[in-house]
Amino acid sequence: MSHMLFRLGRATATHPFRTIAAWVAIALVVFAWQGAAGGDPVNDYRVPGVESQQASDTLAEQFPDYAGASGRVVFHVDEGRIDDPAHRATIDATVQRLATGDDVTLVGDPFDPVAPTVSPDGRTAFAPVQYSELTVQPEHYDAVVEAIAPTRDAGVQTEVSGDIAWAGAEVEGQEGIGLMVALVVLLVAFGSVIAAGIPIATALIGVAVGLAGLGIMSGFTDVPDTSPVLAIMIGLGVGIDYALFVVTRFRQHLHEGMPVTEAAGRATATAGQAVLFAGTTVVIAIVGLLLVGLPSVTTMGFAVAVTVVVSMLIAVTLLPGLLGWAGVRIDRWALHRRRASDAAHETFSGRWAHRVGRHPGRYAVGALALMVVLAAPVVALRVGFADDGNAAPDTTQRKSYDLTTAAYGPGFNGPLTVVVEGPAAGDGVARVHDALASTDGIAMVSAPLANEAGDTTVMFANPTTAPGDEATADLLDEVRRDVLPRAVEGTGATAQVTGATAFFEDLSAHISDRLPLFIAAVVALSFVLLTVVFRSVLVPLKAAFMNVLSIGAAYGVVVAVFQWGWAKDLVGLDETVAVNPFVPLIMFAILFGLSMDYEVFLLSRIREEWLRSGDSHTSVVDGLGATARVITSAALIMISVFGGFVVGDDVVIKMFGIGLATAVLLDATVVRMVLVPATMALLGNANWWLPGWLDRTLPHLDLEGEAGSRPAPVPEVVVPGGGGDHGDGGLEPAGAGAR
Repeated sequence: MSHMLFRLGRATATHPFRTIAAWVAIALVVFAWQGAAGGDPVNDYRVPGVESQQASDTLAEQFPDYAGASGRVVFHVDEGRIDDPAHRATIDATVQRLATGDDVTLVGDPFDPVAPTVSPDGRTAFAPVQYSELTVQPEHYDAVVEAIAPTRDAGVQTEVSGDIAWAGAEVEGQEGIGLMVALVVLLVAFGSVIAAGIPIATALIGVAVGLAGLGIMSGFTDVPDTSPVLAIMIGLGVGIDYALFVVTRFRQHLHEGMPVTEAAGRATATAGQAVLFAGTTVVIAIVGLLLVGLPSVTTMGFAVAVTVVVSMLIAVTLLPGLLGWAGVRIDRWALHRRRASDAAHETFSGRWAHRVGRHPGRYAVGALALMVVLAAPVVALRVGFADDGNAAPDTTQRKSYDLTTAAYGPGFNGPLTVVVEGPAAGDGVARVHDALASTDGIAMVSAPLANEAGDTTVMFANPTTAPGDEATADLLDEVRRDVLPRAVEGTGATAQVTGATAFFEDLSAHISDRLPLFIAAVVALSFVLLTVVFRSVLVPLKAAFMNVLSIGAAYGVVVAVFQWGWAKDLVGLDETVAVNPFVPLIMFAILFGLSMDYEVFLLSRIREEWLRSGDSHTSVVDGLGATARVITSAALIMISVFGGFVVGDDVVIKMFGIGLATAVLLDATVVRMVLVPATMALLGNANWWLPGWLDRTLPHLDLEGEAGSRPAPVPEVVVPGGGGDHGDGGLEPAGAGAR
């Protein structure tokens, strides 16, 4: 592969304008395809096989008017009564306008004489709105806002909740913050405006094309609405980092006197091959989400994988072309003078590694204790979905939630939908209704509503507690396990619970059950890959353990911030909230792949030094000394990109931003700077032990790419990961697995 990549890199560098034109053509085709066949994100969180999904399917078949997305329009006045003639006339007109909206199947009358929704104090009422489609689009929200405008103008506070309100909420991050920090890091690292600008440019191109590809995917399948922001987050991070290492290697070769095209070819064959390995690892880990068995999780992962794949392709095609175009001009507009590099063992990182290696037990115990303390909160992890009560205070869904809670109680924001099937007009329905009404924790049960055949009935039970409370989850479990089975016993009827509260509880339980299998599969895969790369048994075992440890610590920080509320004001969180069940899954898939990059980059250099010297301590000192600054630069870029998304309003994106940034920070500091050198020193030469039969069985992977990247006329250079910064302003060349 290395020889093929060498020729590819040299060819694109030789013909840069053809390469750029080819990518422009590809981008135009993808953008045109998206415009013609692309779709919008759709939150279809189906969970095959669980009770809430089965009941929902029954509801869709027997009560089509209740099968789609829903929401409420809440009306409130501070003085007087909401049903005063003047207010009532305005609200009636608003209800009529709402009923004419696209895809609207039903709008409830707040003043219906049979089932009015006016609150006991007379100041609040609401109109439920049902749609035929599962997902409410932004244009539906715009239509609702237009319909309620006259009511608001008349002095009646009118707010929107449920699926309608979330359709109008933009899921976004502040990627500009991350880009600015990344640019500063690159300018300091490279000391050149051109060299710093190329990684930013290629990353932005990769994200743009990746998002267009995601739009095409949305035209064929349901893609959750958080996927684009998550794809931007990961796409920018890996795109900049992948380009960072290729550009670093290219400049190294230029400074050694290599011709431009040869330097681009060699950089593509070495750092480029490492990028492909690193990116493929991320993609494979994400594809492992198929084991979870949830279409929404799978498509969310594939959305991220699309941007990673595009970033990989750009790193080995467009990037060498841009390097060929820049050529020796890449060092123009320098911001500081290049300095001679220190020997690896003379750098701060080398001296630190030497110190850790002299007292490995002390440092290993201290670092391990720190990671365990950070991970400790994970034992209290409670997964669940944020509701309207977790939205920002100035949003319409939060205002609607607060009005509903004050007027009717918190349980009205998340009713349990009970579907009863059985003999027409049987006594099972009455028994279910009475059993629910007499259950502690249920505030009110609506009158049963039967279908035309009379063999299916639906009723709504409002808990006394909020949808996200643990007490509500306990109530749901009691209703399913005890209340409903006793009520239908001997009647020939069946009763199941669905609705948003029940559905999200089932989804959370499903993910929690599958999470151990997913983690085990990803860890096993990483062990096999690292065993092939490093020809060792202990190194992959340690790597897997440390990766799990750093991710566990990131989980712990997420729990401490979002569940316990530690420093929640600093991240713009108004109230504590359970951890979204998608977060642990997607975080593990992404972080395990990203951690593999750092692992391969560092350990490949250590192994190279060990093969050269046979001295375990020296190899660790030189390996860490030569790679620490480039890992630090890459980590700073990742952290800045991920951290930029914390300042947004969406709580799920905040979780991803904090979790990913924390894991990268710990991975690049505690793990790479302390745990790796300490454990390598403790094990000594045993690090590289591999049974002979396994050595003969495993395939040999030339990750460094030297075999295929060393044409005869080119001067001899150090193998990937070697050497100092070679005048690159403090950045060492990218080694195998660098990101």
